[in-house]
Amino acid sequence: MPWCNSCDRYLTPNSLTDDGACPTCGDEAEVQPGEAKMVATEGERVPWHFWIVVVALAVYLGWRLIQGIGLLF
Repeated sequence: MPWCNSCDRYLTPNSLTDDGACPTCGDEAEVQPGEAKMVATEGERVPWHFWIVVVALAVYLGWRLIQGIGLLF
């Protein structure tokens, strides 16, 4: 979580300016070491297990659709 020493508050990563400064005072916000990144940078890929969940969800919803149509007839 970015921290602004001048304003004495935490900032959300989306509220920072393009150069990583505080939008209120303009000082550079510090990111604490060991913090996880909140935004994926260009070139990073979605994890493979996310796509497994997406495919499983599509199969499940497709099957439920078939069952729902079967109840109508």
